[in-house]
Amino acid sequence: MTYFLYIAAAGAEIAGCFSFWAWWRLDRTVLWLVPGTLSLVIFAWLLALTPADAAGRTYAAYGGIYIAASLAWLWLAEGVRPDRWDMAGAVLCVCGASVILFAPRGA
Repeated sequence: MTYFLYIAAAGAEIAGCFSFWAWWRLDRTVLWLVPGTLSLVIFAWLLALTPADAAGRTYAAYGGIYIAASLAWLWLAEGVRPDRWDMAGAVLCVCGASVILFAPRGA
């Protein structure tokens, strides 16, 4: 369930940030900021639902998932296929996020 929350949060964050990118860099209408802002609110809500014991640990683990999701966005939304180095980096990041998330912690 944690991975699902992180993936959903990443999708919401990337979509929200892209709406600002589109408005600012691609000269889209200011109305793009409305769904973008809503998407960023959903991102924050989803990230707060994750079952971590500390916010900083949640953000650190999320970072690895975000990197992989950003490369998926690059490919699916922007039409730029990630290369083998992108993919290797994403695998390393997801592995690192998994260590942070699931490492045994003492009480």
